[in-house]
Formats: sequence, C-alpha cells, structure tokens
Amino acid sequence: MATSARGRVTGVNGNMVNVRFDDKVIKNEVGYIHVGETRLKSEIIRITDGVASMQVYEMTGGIKVGDEVEFTGEMLSVELGPGLLTQVYDGLQNPLPDLAEKCGFFLDRGVYLSPLPDKEWDFTPTRKVGDTVLAGDSFGTVPEGIFTHRITVPFSLQGEWTIKAIADKGMHRSRETVCTIANAKGETKDLTMIITQPVKVAIKSYAERVMPDEPMVTKIRLIDTFLPVAKGGTYCIPGPFGAGKTVLQHLTSRNADVDIVIIAACGERAGEVVEILKEFPELTDPKTGRSLMERTIIICNTSSMPVAAREASVYTAVTMAEYYRNMGLDVLLLADSTSRWAQAMREMSGRLEEIPGDEAFPAYLESRIAEFYERAGKVRMRDGSIGSVTIGA
Repeated sequence: MATSARGRVTGVNGNMVNVRFDDKVIKNEVGYIHVGETRLKSEIIRITDGVASMQVYEMTGGIKVGDEVEFTGEMLSVELGPGLLTQVYDGLQNPLPDLAEKCGFFLDRGVYLSPLPDKEWDFTPTRKVGDTVLAGDSFGTVPEGIFTHRITVPFSLQGEWTIKAIADKGMHRSRETVCTIANAKGETKDLTMIITQPVKVAIKSYAERVMPDEPMVTKIRLIDTFLPVAKGGTYCIPGPFGAGKTVLQHLTSRNADVDIVIIAACGERAGEVVEILKEFPELTDPKTGRSLMERTIIICNTSSMPVAAREASVYTAVTMAEYYRNMGLDVLLLADSTSRWAQAMREMSGRLEEIPGDEAFPAYLESRIAEFYERAGKVRMRDGSIGSVTIGA
C-alpha cells in the first residue's frame, strides 16, 4: 500500500479524529492511525485549514494527540470479482468467518483481511487480441454457482483500450494476470479477475438507463396487489421497532423474482443479525432447491459496532449490487435499516459541529439518502443485456 502523505493527531471526539497534515490530501481519502503496533482504518470527511477530520471505522480507545497518521491517496474501496456470492462481510468487506478464525470470538482492532480468495476459476476468454474495450466491458467469463460471472475492464479506466494479450481458456487464479491492455498513449495495464472500485462512486459503465417497466414479483399477495415493486425501483418498509420489518425482508429475499440477494444489516441489533446468519444457510432456494446462500451476500454491521462503519456498509452493499447488475442480472438490495444509518449521520454531524436540521439530523440527510436510492435502476449494457438493482429499506 502506497503512502501519499502523513500527519499527526490533534484531537479526538468519539469516532472522529482531527489530524494536521502538511502534504496534499483529498476528501474521502482513506488513512490509517497508528496506535502502537495497530493501524486503524479511517476516512477523511472534512478538510479545514490544514486539518483533516477523519471518521474512524474502529473503536478509538488509546488514540492520543501526536499519534502518527498515514494517508493512502485512495478512496474507500471494495474488491469485486468471482467469489463474492455466499460471503459474509463486515462494512469494510472483511470476511467475517476468516476474521473469526484469525481472532476468535472477540475481533481485534486493525485486522483487515483479503475479501476474495485467490482460488482457481475456469476462465473463458470472450475477446481476442486486437479488440477494443471500454471501462466495464467484459473480456472473459467464469462460472460462479448458477451464474456466468463476467470478468470486466475496471470501471475507472478512461477512453479506449486495445487488448494486447489474453489468457487461454482454462484454470487461472483470480489474482493472476489474464489480460493486458494498452491505450493510444502507450500506457499498458495488466488485468486480473478482481477489480477495485470506490464505494461512493456510482458505477456508470453502461449504455443507457431504461425505465423500470417490469414488476419484481415477491409472491407476497398483499405487496404484489397493493404495493407492487418495479425491478430497478425502490421501496420502503416503514414501521416501529418489533413490527416485523426484518421478517418481511427475509420473506421477500427468499421468494422475490431476482437473481442476486444482498442484505446490508446497517446498525441492526446483534440478535437479528445472528438470526440472519443462522436462517439463510438453512433456507431452501425456490429457484434451485439448494441453499439460498448460494446467491446471497450478507453485509453485517451491528448496532454495537462503531457508527462510522454503518455508512460504509450500505455503500459497500450497493457497489456490489451495481457490479452484478452490469452482468445483466437482477439484484435485490435490502438495507436494514436506513433509519439507523441516519442516526449514525446525526452523530457524526454533531461531532463535526454542523448546524442541525429537523430532530438534530444533518441538513443534508435527505440528499444523502436520495443519492443512495439513485443508485437503484434498470440499465442496458453495451452488449444489449439488461440488469437492475432494486433497493428496499
């Protein structure tokens, strides 16, 4: 990991740490605060007069004035590639089963593991040397469960690129080079099956957005009759605590007419998250007759975790949803719940001493949630395939 700049802690307020820096940094850049031998992952949320306000994704106990901070020059990102399905992650895309194996029942601070295993996949090239590709174009496929997983050009690349070399059909590791591309400037890039994508940058590598015109059949008669949901649309399940919102989401995820289900437990009670982890592997998928987890991804961020990680969890989930949407698949993203995400934003806004809006929520609450919902939608890719992201919260 490259280091772009360094700084020193000047103040701590809950999960927010102020850092004075001398070199250039940017908003939403990731940094690591050194507490002894531990490095705590953080993100810049405001820059004022040479001081960066950073939200820390871990417990901040032990941080003191003068502690060293290293900045990475990169935004908070996730890894996208084959192997995402069936995984259980935290809000920063750390695989929780692997974390539990490494740390035991009580997770240690500052432990960050690789989200995707470096395993072999049966790669089939779909392009040849000399072909021109753009960001988001597929150049190969691998089988992932019941789906054909498209291996794509990173979404952040600009302009046209020409394929200079591509791997033959056969077994290849996910982190080995399977394609080399070059642009008109003579720049070359080696591509693997795994790409890195900033979570707060919407993936827009498609031909056009199309109008959601097809219902997402949930097989729940009351919803399909009185509150139909469109594929590529959004919907909300309001209600007080204990009213059964999470139970309804579980029913929807099992029966909805979609390909991929992504559950983002954003600030949920630990008991409900445990219920998800116990029930989903036992649920039978009506489509395949096998476990529903085979086409499910779970993002866990309980209410006992630092509030800063709640925001990360919903963005991590929607970025994964956009990734599978660009393969021409229909994805259902269940964010449970946006009210606790809003509470986390209120807490961080208070620590930033921003002028509060209604009920002390930040004035930008509505626009922030609207930006999140805008990442739902139905799109047509350049190859003609159509995929969608439906968000329920």
